Order: sequence, then C-alpha cells, then structure tokens
Amino acid sequence: MTRARPTAKYWLPLGEPDLACPRLYCFPHAGGGAASFTAWRTIAGVELTVCPVQPPGRAERFHHPAHRSVESYVDALLADAGEQFAGHYALFGHSVGALVAYRLACRLRAEGRPAPVHLFVSGCTPPHRPSPRPLFAGLPTEELVPHLRRLGGTPDIVLDDPGLLELFLPPLRADFALSESYRHRRQEPLAIPVTVFGGADDHRADPAALRAWAELTRGGFATHTYPGGHFYLEHHAAAMLEVISGTMVAC
Repeated sequence: MTRARPTAKYWLPLGEPDLACPRLYCFPHAGGGAASFTAWRTIAGVELTVCPVQPPGRAERFHHPAHRSVESYVDALLADAGEQFAGHYALFGHSVGALVAYRLACRLRAEGRPAPVHLFVSGCTPPHRPSPRPLFAGLPTEELVPHLRRLGGTPDIVLDDPGLLELFLPPLRADFALSESYRHRRQEPLAIPVTVFGGADDHRADPAALRAWAELTRGGFATHTYPGGHFYLEHHAAAMLEVISGTMVAC
C-alpha cells in the first residue's frame, strides 16, 4: 500500500497555527519529539503560539523513516510545511534541534523565503567549531545506554525495558548520526539576532563554547545560563519563555 506523503499536519501534531499570530517553532533533542514542548504552549499563554515540531520516526510518525542528515531533514520540512515560515515567527532548537533550527534559518535565507525574526538555540555547541563530543550513533546498545543515563533526559523506565529500547533507539541513533555527520561550510553570517541558552553544568555544551554562536550572526546576540546540565530546560521553561516572549515582542 502506498503511504500518503507527509504534510504540515504531520510535522505539527498540536495543529497548524494561525499564521497571523506570533509563533515559535520548537525542534527537539536527539530521540525527542513534539511532546518535549507540549507544556510550553500552556506556559507561554496566548501572546505566543508554541509550535512543537514532530520529526519522523517517533510517536504518531513512527512509520516515517527518521532522517540521518540535517539537510534531508530540512529538505523534507520545507517541502511539506514550508508555508509555515512566514510572518512573525521564530525558531527554537535544543541540542540536535538547535543544529536543525540553524540550518533551517540558513536555507530560508538561501531560498529567499521570509526569515524568522529570531533564532533561539540551546545546549548545542556552534556548528562551525570543532567539538570533542563522543560519537554515539554507532555504539552498541550496552555501551550507549550508560551514556544516556549520565546525560539525562531519558526516563529509566525506557532505558530499563528492552522492548521500549527497541522502539526508542532507532530514531535516537538517526538523530545522533544527523549531528555527527554534519560538516560546516563557511558562509555569510545570519542577519537575524541569535539568543543562546545553556546549562551551567552542561559538559556537552559549556557556556564558554556557546558564546561562539555570536560568530554566526550579524544581528544582535545574547546568552542566558541556568543551573543544571544538558537538560536544564526541563526546570527553567517558564524563565526561558519569558525571555523568548519579551524578545519577540521587541522584534
């Protein structure tokens, strides 16, 4: 049976927003999905529509193959939901999602599409800087699971259940491959402002490394650091959304 081509509704499981309203499109971490940002919509209130993005290979998109390169991810997103990126909108991404959001902003510029008013990135070293991070995509499961426990963000109930791991690991490995295979090409800095968020104790993206995002924009630049490790945002969503909403109002 031929499966229907994905459309915007597949990427935006909470529904397609009113394009006349301010919107924040949120891209999740490796292995994560739109559910990572479901609570953000309530916290943000009516002034800002939070639009969690659902990558393929998980949740209701379980049967859609996960992307293993950032360019194929962005290609598919623009082909299926390109009309979303117009009007007063911004992009947010955490960890691998930050790389996706950055590359999406670059592609929107290259294709002459309406630019976001702001790019918000979190927990991700800038892609033009070499990173000493270990390679996770190809690790055997017995080696990968201890790394995931130390990193946080994945419930023990998943890591302790072989059946759940069988479902969880394929899109996670694809997301790691997406990040690990990316090779940055020198290009003009973005013209839009960039705000970077990070955890004070995040050893994968420490605050000093995050400041190098300033080299990728000609627009304004700001950083915000919160207590915690790589998944610090689980405890600071309200403070982050206050910054984001205030920033977008000023744009």
